[in-house]
Amino acid sequence: MLKVKDTLRATVHLTFDGRVIKSYLGPDARQRFDKEVAVLNHLADRGCHFVPKLLEADPERVRIITSNCGSRVEHLDADRLKELFAELEAYGVRHDDPELRNVTYSQQAGRFCIIDFEFSTLLPTVE
Repeated sequence: MLKVKDTLRATVHLTFDGRVIKSYLGPDARQRFDKEVAVLNHLADRGCHFVPKLLEADPERVRIITSNCGSRVEHLDADRLKELFAELEAYGVRHDDPELRNVTYSQQAGRFCIIDFEFSTLLPTVE
C-alpha cells in the first residue's frame, strides 16, 4: 500500500489492486465521512462515470474504500477546470473545492475525473 495523502483531516492509501482507502481524521470526521458517502451514492445513482465508485463505507472506522480514478493532474487550463466542475453540477453536486488537487486523469476512462467530495453540496432537484 502506498500512502498518497496524510493531513490533519484524512489519510489516503492506494492499494496495489487499484483501490483507494480514505480514513477521516480530526474535527467533524464523521460528518465529512457521511457527506462523501452520500454524494458518491448520489452520483452513482445518476450514472456519473467520472468520479470514484464507492466500494465500501465503514462508519465504525470512519473510512471509505473507492475505485481509483487515475493519477493526479499537474496542469489544467482554467477554462477546462471550470467546465469539468460545471459538468459535475449537471449531476446535482457542487464540489465546493473546485481546485486542481481534486482532479485526476484516468487513462482507462480516457478523461479527467473528480475526487474528494467531503465538502460537496447536493443541489436541490428540479422537477
